Amino acid sequence: MSSPAGTSTGLRLLVFTTLFPRPSAPQHGVFVWERIKWWQRETGGKAVVVAPVPWVPDALARGAYAGFRDTPAEEELEGTRVLHPRYLLLPKVGMSSAPLTLARAGMGAVKKLLREGERFDLIDAHYLYPDGVAAARIAARVELPLVVTARGTDLSLIPNYAIPRRWLRWMLGRADAFICVSDALREAALPLCEGLHDPYVIKNGVDLAKFRRVPPAEARAALGWPDDRRIVLSVGHLIERKGHHHLIAAAPRLAADVCVKIVGTGPLDEELRRQAREAGVADRVEFVGRLAHEELHRAYSAADLTVLLSSREGLPNVLFESLACGTPMLATRIWGTPELINRPEVGTLVDDVSPESIAARVTEMLARDWDSDLMRRHVEPCSWVRTARAMTEVFDDVLRRRASRR
Repeated sequence: MSSPAGTSTGLRLLVFTTLFPRPSAPQHGVFVWERIKWWQRETGGKAVVVAPVPWVPDALARGAYAGFRDTPAEEELEGTRVLHPRYLLLPKVGMSSAPLTLARAGMGAVKKLLREGERFDLIDAHYLYPDGVAAARIAARVELPLVVTARGTDLSLIPNYAIPRRWLRWMLGRADAFICVSDALREAALPLCEGLHDPYVIKNGVDLAKFRRVPPAEARAALGWPDDRRIVLSVGHLIERKGHHHLIAAAPRLAADVCVKIVGTGPLDEELRRQAREAGVADRVEFVGRLAHEELHRAYSAADLTVLLSSREGLPNVLFESLACGTPMLATRIWGTPELINRPEVGTLVDDVSPESIAARVTEMLARDWDSDLMRRHVEPCSWVRTARAMTEVFDDVLRRRASRR
C-alpha cells in the first residue's frame, strides 16, 4: 500500500479522526485541520481525511444531532478531500464498542479510497480512544505504519476506565510512533506506554498571520461591542469542563463596568444563561455564540483579558491565540497550560476557581498595564510551521525504520 520510504516530501497521508471540522461545527477539532494544512504547505505532501461521524436516525435528528445527520458523506476543505463515514454509537456500551464500530466505518471509507486509486504511505490518527484504536485496526488491515497523537482527555480521563485502558495498551503496542501535545501529557502517558514507546512531544501552534492584534477600538466596532466597558473574554465549547460557569459565578463580584463575553456554542447554553439570570448578571454576561475562526482575532483584540478555567486540557489553542493577539490570560494550572503561561508578563495561573478567587484575580489583572508586544513575541516561536516541521521529522523516522525492517 505504501511507496518507498525515506522522506515525507510528497508523502501521501491518510488522516483518521473524529476531531475534525464539519459544516455544522466548523471549529470542532480545528487544531487537527490546522496541523494537517500547515504540514501540506510545508512539505508538498498530500493528505486525505477520514473523519467519521455518528449515525443518527431521522427520529432523533434534532439540535446537535441534526448536524451529524446533515454532514455530507464527502466534502473538500481548501483542496483537501474529507470523507465522513457513519459509525454506530450504541447507548450505554458506546465507550467499549466504539473502537469496533468506528473501525468498521473507517475501513469502508479506506477501501473506497483504495478502489478509486488513492495510495497512502502512513496513517496519522488523532485522539487515542476510540480513534487511535480504530486506526490501529485499519492500519493492520492495509499494512500501513501508524502515528497516533494524544490531545487531552484521551490521556487525562479515558485511561481511568478498565476496558479503554486495555484497548489503549493494545493500540500503543501496534503504533509506530506516539505523539503528545504537551510535556504534561507525555508524563501522564509514560505508565500507559511503558515498554512500548518513548512519546514525542509536538505542541499545537498558532497561525500568526490570522491571529494578530488590531486596535481594540477597531475590533470592538467591528463586533458591535461597547467601547466604554472593560471586557473579559471566555472562548470555548459550552461544556462543563471548559469552566465558563466559574467565570459567571464570579461576575457579580466584578466592578459594574466589567462585562463578560462568552464565545462558543454547546449543550450547556441554556443552563449557563439561566445561571447568569439567577446571579443577576444577565445584562453583563453576553453569549456571543459561534464566531468564525477568521473573526476570533477581533474578539481577543477587543478584550482586556481572556479567561480559560478548564478542568482538563492538553495544551489549548486559546492560550496561543489570545497571546498572539496581545491579550493576557487567566487560566487554571492544569496539564500543559503552565508550559505556555510561564511568565507573569503574559498571564496568571490559578488553582482555586471559587467565585471569590476568580473575581480577585480578574480584578487584579484588569488593574495592570500589559505589554501586548511582549505577549506576541512570547508565542512567535510557536507557529504551525514549527509544528509541521516536527511532524515531518517523526514521519521520516517512522518511514526509515519501516524501510530498514524490509
